[in-house]
Amino acid sequence: MPRPKNDPHLYELAKRGAEARLQDLMHEARLLIGLFPHLRDSFDKDELPVAFILKQGANRAAGGPRKAWTPAQRKAVSRRMKKYWAARKASGKA
Repeated sequence: MPRPKNDPHLYELAKRGAEARLQDLMHEARLLIGLFPHLRDSFDKDELPVAFILKQGANRAAGGPRKAWTPAQRKAVSRRMKKYWAARKASGKA
């Protein structure tokens, strides 16, 4: 029995597949530009889609994937570093 063409489940699967493929292509492009830096200037940035440019700018404005530490995380690191430097000072290496 043929499936209906407006199947939302099938559409979601296709959308996920397209997103995964786009991520793969972007990763491959980054690798190629890393190997061949002259490729960075091989296209006109004005020809990029507006949505791509906006998303790229939003990622830069957000500071990338870094997340702020919680106060508890900062306190834990502070304790560890104080312990580390105290031990290092006591051993005479600091």
